[in-house]
Amino acid sequence: MHDHAPVRGIRDVGHRRLLATALSLTTVVMVVQIVGAILTGSLALLADAAHMFTDAAALVVALIATAIAARPADDRRTFGYQRAEVLGALVNGVVLIALSVWVAVEAVQRLLRPEAPEVQGGLMLVVAVGGLVANAVSMWLLSRAQKRNINVRGAYLEVLGDLVGSAAVIVAAVVIVTTGWAQADAVASLFIAILIVPRAIGLLREVMAVLTESAPVGVQVAEIRRHLREADGVVDVHDVHVWQLTRGAPVFSAHVVVEDAAMADGRAARILASLRGCLADHFDVDHSTFQLEPAGHVEHDAQHA
Repeated sequence: MHDHAPVRGIRDVGHRRLLATALSLTTVVMVVQIVGAILTGSLALLADAAHMFTDAAALVVALIATAIAARPADDRRTFGYQRAEVLGALVNGVVLIALSVWVAVEAVQRLLRPEAPEVQGGLMLVVAVGGLVANAVSMWLLSRAQKRNINVRGAYLEVLGDLVGSAAVIVAAVVIVTTGWAQADAVASLFIAILIVPRAIGLLREVMAVLTESAPVGVQVAEIRRHLREADGVVDVHDVHVWQLTRGAPVFSAHVVVEDAAMADGRAARILASLRGCLADHFDVDHSTFQLEPAGHVEHDAQHA
């Protein structure tokens, strides 16, 4: 007795369109920043362009993951391919860490040089403002979808980092234009590198929570068990398991002991519907599986939850 309600996620066509739009914007800004970095000699612009390149690659991975995740379930992969989204997010996180190390090393090397390289602050400012606007648009496009999908969230976090990075480049450009202190460019680059790390760690932590089949953040298993035990006709609940296939796709299973009379008088279907409704209404769990057992049933699994 279980519910096969479809699990919504990045398979939505709208999510794929948002990622494709964000990819287009990111690619355009990346090219502009690379050209701007060459013309101005700005490491901060080059670092931001490298970050953009990483974002573009991550968005490509995300789009590939969405195509894989959209494939229907089969007898071998009974939950479908939604875990492809999590693997895409894993790639994003690892690349972010590698990028931050490269930027930090390059920035420190520039700071340690006796003479700061010449940087064209005016053009650097124009390019950075363009990047800021493009990143703001991408964030706006992804803001709603990222709340429900781990892969879209990975893309959203990277665009957020780009937005803050562009702001840092703008500040550095203003300092260079007004004071002539070219080392502000290296300082901004180091700031961008430091900015990347906590976002990448947070994303990797979320990925590991999914891959290790931990309960979703905010889900209180004891509270779910208490709610289910309060349902009419339920005697006990045991062997409770809660995990998630990907962000926004929690899965639940449990053994439910019901009154002996409920199994005989046909109330089992009503009890099952009540349990499903409890999970969907109070805990936002759409996919649930229950094994109903009469009160006289004494055989439990070796591990109780």
